[in-house]
Amino acid sequence: MTVESNRQRSWRGAARGVLAIAACAVVWSAAPLTQAQTQTAPDPQDVAEGMSIYRTKADCQTCHGWAADGRKMDTQMPDAPSLRTTRLGRAGIVYAIKCGRPGRGMPAFDRQAYKDAARCNGTTLADLQKSGQSLSDPAATLQPREIEMIADFLFEKVIGKGAMDHAKCVEYWGEDVDACREFAK
Repeated sequence: MTVESNRQRSWRGAARGVLAIAACAVVWSAAPLTQAQTQTAPDPQDVAEGMSIYRTKADCQTCHGWAADGRKMDTQMPDAPSLRTTRLGRAGIVYAIKCGRPGRGMPAFDRQAYKDAARCNGTTLADLQKSGQSLSDPAATLQPREIEMIADFLFEKVIGKGAMDHAKCVEYWGEDVDACREFAK
């Protein structure tokens, strides 16, 4: 074998290695896109359960309104933003439900929030107290699956759906209920 053929083999081997790495990079970078494209709509039963938890157990409607439009149902409760126009993605919504918004009236619905520092960006209740932030008590604590179901409900029926009108109200409730009468047909 000549020196030249050894060099050619070395270059071919290096080229194959570079191509293999490039192919892996393409596959890895496309994985999130493929995952997002194949993601299915949430189970309708989970959406219905999420709506029920939103309205009853977590009592989100007291601050955010039954339509999640920021029109609170109890004047004694803090003002809450419209969830219909939020720019938060799913992870942000789940985090906000789990860890609340210290100092802003949004309670943490995860019973381990700020007790287990790993749950809320490494922050503990002692850290909140040191910084002078308070945390509201939730109506009830929620299991992780319940938080996910509320997120399913919000993304299926609320977030990005625009202002409430009569048709959206009927779709939201599944029928023409009394609450929908405030909107013109």
